[in-house]
Amino acid sequence: MCDRAQNCSRLRSNPPHAMATAPSKCFIVTGPPGIGKTTLVMRVLESLKTSHPHLNIRGFYTREVREASERVGFEVVTLDGRRGTLASSTVLSAESFRWPSVGKYKVDVASFESLALPELQVKEGTDLFIIDEVGKMELFSSSFFPAVLKILESNIPILASIPIPKFGRDIPGVARLRNHPGAAVFTLNTGNRDAIKENIYNLLVTLLSKH
Repeated sequence: MCDRAQNCSRLRSNPPHAMATAPSKCFIVTGPPGIGKTTLVMRVLESLKTSHPHLNIRGFYTREVREASERVGFEVVTLDGRRGTLASSTVLSAESFRWPSVGKYKVDVASFESLALPELQVKEGTDLFIIDEVGKMELFSSSFFPAVLKILESNIPILASIPIPKFGRDIPGVARLRNHPGAAVFTLNTGNRDAIKENIYNLLVTLLSKH
């Protein structure tokens, strides 16, 4: 499995000495918290939008919500700029007490689903899906991973991010995506981020030119 802290440019679907197969269409970025997974995904997206403005790219990304210097939650943002709560440590309501928790954060599944799920619908004319990320918070939505699987089955290219296993244990949905036979996994560290960004961008440009 191509899952080492280095520039993993060898594609899982094209092992050495194997018969020629279709190139990977699912590009997965992983690495420890704070390494820059979302930043890399957004840099690739911006480069694609600049070089290929006609592309129809759909999906979402997540980012931190901070008050002063303290992180108080996360929000989900669609590629056209709509945003909503993913998780919060400051929401105090009768409803929020029933929300699932990750550490100190309460996950607003309904808010996440209302924004993310429509962006993951497979529609004709979509060139690429951005999914940042497939993680524990997002997977509290019972509809989220089935939507990801439908995209995989559709053969539309995907650029996604996933967390690394915590204490050696992978989240089942994350493991299933990581081990998907059509996935190419890139593990970030501080020394390879720029090279991996360029690698993924070039792979996507080549793929989308044939798409």
